[in-house]
Amino acid sequence: MKLARRTFMAGMAAGVSLAAAARAQDGSPPRIVIDSGVIEPMPIAVPLFVDEGGAGRLASDIARVVAADLSGTGLFRDIPAEAHIGRVTSFDAGISFEDWKAINAQVLITGAVTAAGDRVTVKFRAYDVFNGRPIDGAALQFAGTKAGWRRMAHKVADVVYSKVTGEGGYFDSRVVFVSESGPKNARLKRLAVMDYDGANVQYLTDSNSIVLAPRFSPTGDRILYTSYETGFPRITLMDVGSLKRQTLGEQPGTMTFAPRFSPDGGSVVFSLERGGNTDIYLMNLRSGGTTQLTNAPSIETAPSFSPDGSQIVFESDRTGAPQIYVMGAGGGEGRRISGGEGRYGTPVWSPRGDLIAFTKQNAGRFHIGVMRTDGSEERLLTSSFLDEGPTWAPNGRVIMFTRETSGGGGQASLWSVDITGRNLKQIPTEGPSSDPAWSPLLP
Repeated sequence: MKLARRTFMAGMAAGVSLAAAARAQDGSPPRIVIDSGVIEPMPIAVPLFVDEGGAGRLASDIARVVAADLSGTGLFRDIPAEAHIGRVTSFDAGISFEDWKAINAQVLITGAVTAAGDRVTVKFRAYDVFNGRPIDGAALQFAGTKAGWRRMAHKVADVVYSKVTGEGGYFDSRVVFVSESGPKNARLKRLAVMDYDGANVQYLTDSNSIVLAPRFSPTGDRILYTSYETGFPRITLMDVGSLKRQTLGEQPGTMTFAPRFSPDGGSVVFSLERGGNTDIYLMNLRSGGTTQLTNAPSIETAPSFSPDGSQIVFESDRTGAPQIYVMGAGGGEGRRISGGEGRYGTPVWSPRGDLIAFTKQNAGRFHIGVMRTDGSEERLLTSSFLDEGPTWAPNGRVIMFTRETSGGGGQASLWSVDITGRNLKQIPTEGPSSDPAWSPLLP
């Protein structure tokens, strides 16, 4: 279905159209303008950052990550260093813009790094090459530890991305996922967390029991997941810093699973199975009290709050096949919003509140898709043997999900795609991986 540009395409980076002549006339900074018929990435140059004392390799490493973050979006094209005519040897020296115009760079990003002991400071500036001036005036800077140098690089890239696209950044974020090992018929699973691009992997649990479906809290300091440590699915809450864990909602004769935080982090919505029937419940984390939100003989699962906390989207098979429904946060019957052929599941509300991502199975293929919150303008972004479990980037413009290859030796891996269906790519991990969940931007 072709999507109306005024609604679905507004604010989405479907392509790059840089009207250089118009920009030269009005002096406006370079911007990525939405144009579904043009997919030419914006050329940018990120020369090696200057070592202003003690930085060593960190100066070049930070510049490398900034360039990789931006070019990895598919919206920017990093001009390789060997093509650079100009050289940046001093952060405060004047820029020879003609040298950068000659290689068609439209944005130039320069930086300098200082290190003293364990402290690192990065300052940077983005230039509009064709207008010959900084995009936003004064230089900006971030400070941190040597161990956190990648975070500073991600922060630099977030600033540039936001200035050029007008969208929020998402590079300075993390992803919790299930790391898998062992043969497919005896797979070991443990929770792990990494940077959004697959770097800095840390393991949060051992592989002694099955873990599924981790979810970050709105502040990124806690994780919910489903654990089979007792032999039955139970919701577990983990503090990311201390790794302390507690079981939530444990009741005799029940199974609890598919948890998610409320937008304020004070409650958890989840599925509870009792006597063969599965409904959705809400738990207050402070009091421990629970409220039943659905009451139907069907399977009600995979709940997800709207960003304002007023509604919950969920999956139900009350019509015979799984479909997507929306109800008020206080519970109730809900209204069906999915209307196409096939089976729908794992709905997740966008952080922007404008879209719902989902998994769809139809005609022997699995898809990751998005639709408006009323079910209109459904758009399928992927198609494969098995794609499932979408999770949103903090800016609501990129989706990560699990893809599994076919056959007896099929392996699960993490992939991402932007909401136009472009820039589909695999996220590097050390082994089979599944169930990703994106964090909010880090503080």
